[in-house]
Order: sequence, then structure tokens, then C-alpha cells
Amino acid sequence: MTTPLKHHALQLLRQALNDEQVQFREGQWEAIESLIQERSRLLVVQRTGWGKSLVYFLATRILRDRGAGPTLLISPLLALMRNQIQAAQRIGVVADSINSSNSEEWETVQTRLLNEQVDVLLISPERLANESFRDTVLSPLSQRIGLFVVDEAHCISDWGHDFRPDYRRIVRVLQALPPTIPAIATTATANNRVVNDIISQLGSNLQVFRGPLTRESLKLQNISLPQKAARMAWLAEHLPRIQGSGIIYCLTVRDAQRLARWLQQQGINAAAYYGDLSSAERLILEDKLLNNQIKALVATTALGMGFDKPDLAFVIHYQRPGSVVHYYQQVGRAGRAVDQAYGILLSGAEDEEITEYFIKTAFPPQAHVADVLLALELAEEGLSVPQLEQQLNLSKGQIDKVLKMLSVETPSPVIKQKSKWYATAVNYQIDRQKIEQLTTIRRAEQATMQQYMQSPDCLMMFLARELDDPNPAPCGKCAGCQGYPLLSEEYSLDLLNQAVIFLRRSDQLILPRKQWPSHVLLQYGWKGKIPLSLQAEAGRALSLWNDAGWGERVKVGKYEQNYFDEGLVDGSVALIQRWRPQPFPTWVTAVPSLNRPELVPNFAQRLADKLGLPFVPVIRKVRHTQQQKEMSNSYQQVRNLDRAFEVLSWENMNEPVLLVDDVVDSRWTFTLLAALLKNAGSGPVFPFALALNCLE
Repeated sequence: MTTPLKHHALQLLRQALNDEQVQFREGQWEAIESLIQERSRLLVVQRTGWGKSLVYFLATRILRDRGAGPTLLISPLLALMRNQIQAAQRIGVVADSINSSNSEEWETVQTRLLNEQVDVLLISPERLANESFRDTVLSPLSQRIGLFVVDEAHCISDWGHDFRPDYRRIVRVLQALPPTIPAIATTATANNRVVNDIISQLGSNLQVFRGPLTRESLKLQNISLPQKAARMAWLAEHLPRIQGSGIIYCLTVRDAQRLARWLQQQGINAAAYYGDLSSAERLILEDKLLNNQIKALVATTALGMGFDKPDLAFVIHYQRPGSVVHYYQQVGRAGRAVDQAYGILLSGAEDEEITEYFIKTAFPPQAHVADVLLALELAEEGLSVPQLEQQLNLSKGQIDKVLKMLSVETPSPVIKQKSKWYATAVNYQIDRQKIEQLTTIRRAEQATMQQYMQSPDCLMMFLARELDDPNPAPCGKCAGCQGYPLLSEEYSLDLLNQAVIFLRRSDQLILPRKQWPSHVLLQYGWKGKIPLSLQAEAGRALSLWNDAGWGERVKVGKYEQNYFDEGLVDGSVALIQRWRPQPFPTWVTAVPSLNRPELVPNFAQRLADKLGLPFVPVIRKVRHTQQQKEMSNSYQQVRNLDRAFEVLSWENMNEPVLLVDDVVDSRWTFTLLAALLKNAGSGPVFPFALALNCLE
């Protein structure tokens, strides 16, 4: 029987979706009714595209019509909720946001909110850490909230794959709300372990609405191609044959950038998408994909939760994700409103190393926590993050990670006042057992993904079973069910050769540093901005360290042979001839080492000979230093190099010079030596390295 309330809700649904024939999906109306009539607290676990956002936007409209206060929606994906907000606008729901990108609008939004002109306030969980927001917005709003929403609720669980520490603050907010306020937490990716953890944090009265995870239109296939060149060749050959547009996921920013360049070179309309792009750049790329104006976005996980393109035709993984949950969350973006879509998992030799890096860096080591706490305890007037960098051999990211983790503890051993952090009286002990448990889980998830990669059975059922779907069943469409590849695993030898050449020509830009760290190099009087008269020019690196192409050969030459082979010399000559720095260097010098005194000068001499230039070793190292890769921030890196070099003179010193090193880590060695060379009267300094060492 259709009640008047359900009929009204159905009309709103059709208005929101602009479709007079659409019906509620199984579970949607039941969730809405529970929020409105019973004022319940719900956890909705439904597959991507099921319509979780419609539940809370429709509930908001009905509750507001009944005189309830505005909805508070906490989501990590404000920039990716445009489609949902547009649907909400069609039913007269006015949504507004307070976030880091619209600070000039905060006062206006606050006024509109307090004047009942906003139906939904969207904030990120990080906003809850802002004292001003808590005092001026959250506190006066808390007793008037009509509905409390937590989007992507798996982030609340540190057992989940996307745990965000600021989500812990949500628990405190929810506990402070009157029990009569309905609440809904939503996610597409939560297994039983995560569901139970969410319940333990949000309360035992949380009702779970859970649906099947299988997506009937999605056709899954796994292809193992260990070498990057082989995967690049496969993509170049098969991507044009797949109808529609889609996403190719990479584990690192640099792989996304390089793969996009390769596809562009092959005449495929592709672009890289990653977290460091500006909001405007991301918006342009999202719109191009939404409007099928681009074949593929080559993306990191920055394009993940919240992006909604119902007709996405494929999701291809260039590398294997770290867990089944990660994989399902990403591949599930495809095939929501089309009869057929592909989910292709490519797997490479580097997958395990990259995933292991992410596992190891997920939590700050106990030593980092102890160092930060000790420094704060000894500082009577508190310390800013830059001041902590000067005292500790930790990067800004490592320090931020420690402070973030400590600040969400209850009670917290640290407190922030303006720009400075202070230690409190709390005697904090890191929960080593829990971190070990989580690390063990992550490694088990990695092993499960390896099993998935090799599974001969139904791939969709494998995913559903691992996500604790109550009714996993064979899909009948994947490569396992069909018994043969859906897409050919072959690729042309010509494309493979082109990919190998491309990888060997993937020159890396070495950008000059432009500012000295504070309180170091004082004997030179160098501080603040580095004047152009002392700056290096933009340089080049032949490869990424240990990467396909030249990177592996650089590693072998450095650590196994203690000699860089002639192929690396020839490759470097070819790069420099393509690069053609202006004015072109007339002489070559090298970064010296006391540990391997012959390695780099020998290479630089042979490189100079093939370029027809003199090699002049004008730089001397006068004291031992630690390896730059062991120094974690700019202050420590520059202090490590302070007074370690001296520069001699020669008759053509004032001409442009090629400054050669084997591996560049922080760029500070090049920066300091360029300043010393130019201070000694040299012409423009062009840094050149065999490899750039980084993982992003």
C-alpha cells in the first residue's frame, strides 16, 4: 500500500532525477521512512550508484517541509558532489558549503544558515577541527539540526581502507546531539569488520541497511603484464577499441602523468588527474569526462569516492590496488547506467613495492611520535611546524601526520593555539598493538588481491564474498565465468618497442629551488628568497630511480657495478641534445663524493667527451655528510651540506656549465652548488642527474 508520504516522496524522487517513470530502488524508501517517521540512526551500505545521496536529500526536503532544522552533511568529497547537489536543487533543497576553497563566502553562508535560508550545510571532517567554525557555526546550529549525515562512513573506521583521523571528531559531534535527531551514515565499501567498528563508534542503536554489491553490467577481467612497457602497449592497442570513455587508475602521480603523455602521443585523448591539481583544473577534467569529450582520465585515487558518471564505459587499473575494498570502490564507478562496461585489472612487477610503501607510511612510527612530543614538552612557548622541522629530522608531512593523529585522541596530548602546538599534561602511549593488527590486516588484504589476480573463478563473486555480501553468486559475465578473455591480452611488438623508447625518453624536469630554509647558511648571509644571480637553471634527469627504462640500469651501476655503463652515457647525450639548454654549456663539472670518489666524475668525464666539452672538476668535498635521502626536511638537508664543499676557479669559469650528479633526492645539493659556483663567478648552471629519486 502506498501511503501519502511515500507518494509524495516518489514525486520528489522523479523530480530530482527528471524522470517520471523512475521507482524507488529496494531499500531507498524504507531508509527515508525510518529517518522521517522513526527518527532513526542508520548505516546504509549499498553499491556505488544505488542512490544513497537521494535518501538523505529527499529526507531533508520532507523534514524541512515539516519545520525541521537544516541538515549537516559531513563528507570528504565536497568537490565531487556536484551531481548530487544538482539533483537536490531540482526538489528545492538549497545546499551550501563552508570549506577551505570558499573562505571569502563563509560569513555570507553563516548568515544565510542562521536565517534558515540553507537546507543542507556541507563540510569536510577537517572543518570540525577549526575552533572558529565550532564556536560560530556548529555550536549555534547543533540544537537546530534536522538531520545528521556522514558520507563515506568507512572513513570513520581505522580498520577501513580510507581511514581519515578527522572522522573521529564526528563521533564526538554525534554524541553531543539530542538523541531525537535522525542520523544516516552511508558507504559503498564496508565489510563486516568495518561495519562493526562503525556501529561501536556511532552507537549500538545504529540500524544497518545493506544491499547486494554485484553490478550486473560490469564485465571483469585480469591481465598480468609485469613490465610497464607491455601495459602501455596493451592500452595503446585496446583502448581505442572500447566504446565510450572511462578511467585508468594508477598508484602514483608520476605514473599517471607519464601514462597520460604516452596515450596522448599515441593519438588517444587522455589527461592526468591527481590531487595536486587546482580545483579549477579538476573541474575542467571532470566535465570533459562527464561529457565524453575525453577518452580517459588517467587518475590516482584523487578521482574516487563521489565521482558519478552513470555511463562510464570502463575502469582499467594500470597497477593492482592494495585491497579488494579499494578495487571494488574504484571499479564500481563503471557500468551504473549502461548495459555493458569493462573492469580490467592489469598487474605489474612494481605493484607490491608501491603498496608496501603505502602500508609502511600509513601510521607514524613510534619514534616520530616520541620525538614530536619530547620537543613540545621541552618548549615552554610551543612550537610551530617549521620550528619542529628545525629541531627534528622529520619532513613536514611526517610531523603533520603525528600532530593529526595526536590531536584526535581523547584526551589529546597536544593542543594547537594559533600557529603553535603545545604539549598537554596527558601521558600518551601509542597503541602499538592496534597498529600491528592494522598492518597485518593490510598485508592480508594485499595477499587477497594477489589471489584475486590469479583466480580462475567468478571474479565478481570473489569481490562480493570478500566484502561480506550476504548473497554472492556467479555473475555469468566475467572472464572467469566465460572461460576465455573478454579482451585479447595480446599487443603488437611495434607498440612495445615504441613504449620502451618512450620510457627511455621520459626525461624528468629538475626545477630550481627558490627559497632558502630559515636559520641556516648564515655564514654566507643567504636567507629568504634565492636571488636569480645564485639560482640554478631548470635541469633534467634521465630517469626515475629504479624505474623501467633507464632507472633500473642506474641502480645497478650505482650499487652493483660501481660504474655507469656506456648506454647511460649515450642516453644522457641524446637527452641533452633533445633538451638543448640555452645558453648551451661549454664545460662540465660534477658533484663529488668521498664514499665513491670515482663513480660520478668518471661518468661526467665520459659524458663531456661525447659532448665535445672539457670536464673540469672545480668542486671539492671537504667533509663527510650523511646521504641526503636520510635527511627528511629542507632545514636538515641544507644543514647537512653546510660547509661540505668548496669551489675552485679556472680560466673559463664564467661560461655556462653542466653540473652532473648520479641521483637527485632533495635538489638541495644542486641548489647549494649552483649558488657556490655562481658566487665563484660561473655562468648559468644547468643541473643534470641520471635519476630522480621519489615516490608519489
